[in-house]
Amino acid sequence: MIAAVLVRFAYLAVSHAFAALWLLRMTDREKDVEILALRHQLAVLQRQLGGQRPRLRPEDRALFAALLVPLASATLRRLRLLASPDTVLRWHRDLMKRRHARMCVNRRPGRPHTVASIRQLVLRLATDNPSWGYRRIHGELALLGVAIAASTVWEILKTAGVDPAPRRTTVTWADFLRSQAEAILAMDSIETVTLNGQRQYVLAAIHHASRRVRIVGTTAHPTHAWVTQAIRNLLMDLEDTGHLAQIKFLIRDRDAKYPALIDKILGAVGITTVPTGLRMPRMNSITERWVRTLRTELLDRTLIWNQTHLRHALREYERHYNGHRTHRSLAAAAPLRARPRPLEPDQIERLTVDRRDHLGGVIHEYHRAA
Repeated sequence: MIAAVLVRFAYLAVSHAFAALWLLRMTDREKDVEILALRHQLAVLQRQLGGQRPRLRPEDRALFAALLVPLASATLRRLRLLASPDTVLRWHRDLMKRRHARMCVNRRPGRPHTVASIRQLVLRLATDNPSWGYRRIHGELALLGVAIAASTVWEILKTAGVDPAPRRTTVTWADFLRSQAEAILAMDSIETVTLNGQRQYVLAAIHHASRRVRIVGTTAHPTHAWVTQAIRNLLMDLEDTGHLAQIKFLIRDRDAKYPALIDKILGAVGITTVPTGLRMPRMNSITERWVRTLRTELLDRTLIWNQTHLRHALREYERHYNGHRTHRSLAAAAPLRARPRPLEPDQIERLTVDRRDHLGGVIHEYHRAA
């Protein structure tokens, strides 16, 4: 409907534009004669209608409004028109209202949408600094030269499901582990049974930041004396490798195998023991995940004959885990091996790979051929 009206109005506007060009070649006397003739025709039509008002189409009203509104009101009243001057002015007002309404529909209501990069920056600041409220983030953005209202920061955080109020000051256990990874050593014990029916206990420790694993020892009788000596051996290993100074926390469970003496031994070198909560293995999640990996990749796939065989298998797996196996948390590097530089296209075409088997083929390692 609207499209048809616009098409008809355009047709009328173009036809009258050509008519206006035709008037340019007419003299004033000719124009006066034509005006008198048209007025007489209008009077005849009004007399024939018998007082009935002619029906005008929307495009006719729009054309009348566009042509006649620029004239003064007194001039409009002197003209002999099919509609009164007030009606023509009302048509013009309706035309302007419809035009304004179309412009408002195309505009987006409310304030303009915040740029995506600013929204990402707000969420990044909130993630990196859990204790910051929305006003603290607003101040940091001001220092960066980002002009944004504090209420907008609040809305961005609220929409993303982040509490904008400063009640996020409590540090979660996961945040603590990430922030203190360089200073955390975690420990756990693993149980396994050899083919001769003997139950063996493996004590292992893992560094959170580097993911380096140390097999502290294996025994069939984890007495307090054995555990204490194993802790001393671990501290000597850390001192020999130069890592003892950076370790400040040791996470372990509340197993009765750990004597109270080890807390004093660790405290003497500046390491604080952090016991996990009751039935809360997630507090030692990195070690628990490594235990699962050890069982999946070694213990569940190998027939362990006795304690000697177990120690040999654990030494081989420790070497493989620290020196070759990739880690997602280390961007595909190994704890003791950096990720190599990517090969060039021509090197990839000439690439030859050799496989090295360990522990009877349980562990496969792939290396570039020399």
